[in-house]
Parts: sequence; structure tokens; C-alpha cells
Amino acid sequence: MLRTRGAWTFLLPGFAARQPFAMLTISIVLLVQHTTGSYGTAGAVAAVTGVAMALFAPFTGRLADRHGQRAVLLPGVVVHALAGLSLTALALADAPLWALFAAAVPTGASVPQVGPMVRARWGTKLQGSPLMTTAAAFESVTDELTFVFGPLLATALCTAVDPAAGLLTEAALTLAGGLLFAAQRSTQPPVGLPVGAAGGSGAGDGGHARVKAVSALAVPGVRVLIVAFLGIGAVFGGMQVSLAAFSESIGEPGLNGVLYGTFAAGNMLSGIVCGAIAWKVAPRRRLLIGYAALALTASGLWAAQSVVVLAGVGLVVGMCIAPALITGYTLVEGLVPAGARTEAFTWLTGAVALGQAAAVMIAGQLEDRLWDGAGFLVPMGGTLLALATLVGLRSRLAPLAVSRTVARGVGHRVPVAVD
Repeated sequence: MLRTRGAWTFLLPGFAARQPFAMLTISIVLLVQHTTGSYGTAGAVAAVTGVAMALFAPFTGRLADRHGQRAVLLPGVVVHALAGLSLTALALADAPLWALFAAAVPTGASVPQVGPMVRARWGTKLQGSPLMTTAAAFESVTDELTFVFGPLLATALCTAVDPAAGLLTEAALTLAGGLLFAAQRSTQPPVGLPVGAAGGSGAGDGGHARVKAVSALAVPGVRVLIVAFLGIGAVFGGMQVSLAAFSESIGEPGLNGVLYGTFAAGNMLSGIVCGAIAWKVAPRRRLLIGYAALALTASGLWAAQSVVVLAGVGLVVGMCIAPALITGYTLVEGLVPAGARTEAFTWLTGAVALGQAAAVMIAGQLEDRLWDGAGFLVPMGGTLLALATLVGLRSRLAPLAVSRTVARGVGHRVPVAVD
């Protein structure tokens, strides 16, 4: 896979550009909790950021499909950096909660969707290749590698340097990494091609079948995957707040980054294993099995009462996330036409962000109002609800038949007589 022509030109900049995203939520939580003294308030501000990202991510994905990734990234990273600086200044100035919410909206809405853009580039390079599963696993590992280092870096900056240092660094890295990734124009997916460009026929259209584009959200299987990814987001959000609260409750706030890094490391390691296996089990079945394991392990987080036990359970939970994420992204290739895949990937990424936002807010309230560790109930509830949805609607995850794909806009060759 790594020998694919042009792969390294977008892999390394893509890794640099997505690194700041892993710092965003925990940086906001630590900064706002420091200035207000409340995890509930900090979680609410972080939740607004996540909701804004979830709502705007599919829109930016659609724009990237139509106008090119560079055209979306260049203004986006500038807006995000300015919004992050504004949110930092308002928090340090003890601004009212409504002002923090107002700054959190553009901060989340402008988060660059680098992960989906990299996945779309792999889709262009490996169209129809069995290496797509390997690429999906590789991207999951890359995502989780950022979540190993991101929370560690953000926690170290916020606790050892200044509470605002994490968010300021995130804004600066987003600007630099995003501009570097946007400069890689040669590998971005083609822009402006008709939907039937893969081999259509039509009068007066130069041989292309021009069919009205359909949103990725119109595909039933994508909507089912969105629910599954909401549950995964609930794990991320619930872990971030609950681990921070647990670390503070035992007088070791610096352990937060270590515990979350252990959780992310489990995800990364299992992603490597998933990418190395030549799977014979169908993706839909793999998703159901993997998600059941995730729900089961996440249900044990609330019972962990020591650092060692919590780190061990967190490691296992992380190991169960990667198979679900990888399989979900792999299913997109069979469910969604090529011209809408960036949008589909951003819907899934946005679902993770939305689930994370809701989990951060709910877990923060539970930590403030109930016992230490009550926030761990959020990953359990989110994954169990999502698992029930997956089991009930699993038939919608079947890949599109060729005839249905044509109906959704992918052109086909019309037989002609040959003399």
C-alpha cells in the first residue's frame, strides 16, 4: 500500500494536519475548567464545539467533492486559527458563558476535515483494490496515533506551561499543517467530473452520463453507520472528561494524558492487527461482532477504582474501537458512489464528533452532580444503544448491487453494434 505512487506526498502532510484535532476537546475542557472551576461548564463549551463540527463537516465534505479539497482547506484553517484564539481570549477574560458558546461555534465549524480528505485520496488511488481495507486500517492507526500524542501534549502544555497553552498550540498547528496539506494538489480527487465519468454514454455530453448527484446521507447504510459512529464518539467524549476528573480526584492531574494515551494506544495496536489480516469474514458481520465487544468492554469502565485497573480496562476498550471504525469506513466503499465518498466520510467523522460532544456535556454534568467516575456510564449507554440499532438495521449495510449503483448516478456502457 505504501508503495502506491504519490502516497507519501499526502500521508505525511495529512498526519501533521490532523494532529491538532486530537488536542482540541481536552484543551478546551482543561482551559474552561481552570477558569470556571466546573467540569459541567467546560464540557458544555466543548460540546458546542463538537456539535458545530458535526453539523458543518458534511457540508465541507460536499464542497470538497465539488470544488476541490484545497479550495475548502485554505480559508478553513485560517478561520479555525482565529476562532481558537478568540475562544482562548474570552475564557481567560472570564467572559460569560454565552460568549464562550458564541466563540465555540466557529471553532468547531471550521475544524479541517483532513482525515476524510486523506481517505478520499486513498479511494481515488486504490479504486476497486483489495488494499482499500488495508488503507482503512492504516488511517485508523494514524488517527489513533494522533490521539496517543495529542492528549499527552495538550495535558502537558495546560498543566506545566499555562492553561491556555494547549488551545493556542492547537490553533497554530492547525494553520501550519492545514496549509501544508492543501499544497499537495497532485493527489487530491478529481473535481468537476460528471457522475458518470467512469464510462457513461449520452447524447451531446461527450460520452458521459450526467445524472443528478445524490447526497451520501440518502444511502440507508450510511445512516446506520452514523448511529454506530455516534456510539464510538460517546466513548471518546466520556473517556476524556471522566479520565480528567478521575486524575484530579486522586491528586494526579498529569495522569490524565497517560491514561487517555493508553486507551488510544490500544486502539492503535488493534488497528495494526486489523490491517495485517486478510479477512475472510464479511465486513457487515465483522462490524456486528466488533461492536458487541466494544459495548461489553465499555460497560465495565464505571467499576474501575484504581489507576492500574482503569488503564487496563481502557486499553481493552481502545482495542475494541479500531475494528468497528475500520470496518465502518470500509463499508462506505460498497455503499456510496465514488463522487460522494468525501461527504460520506465527513458524515461519519461528524457523527463521532457529535457523539463526543454529547458525551462530554453529559459526562461533565454527571461528574459534577454524582460520584467520581459517574461519567463512565456515558460510554456504556452510548455503545449499547448503538449496538441495538446496528442489530436491528443490519440488512441496510448490504453493499449496493450494480443496478442500484447505476440508478444512483454511476454511468454504464451502452452496448453498440460492431461491424
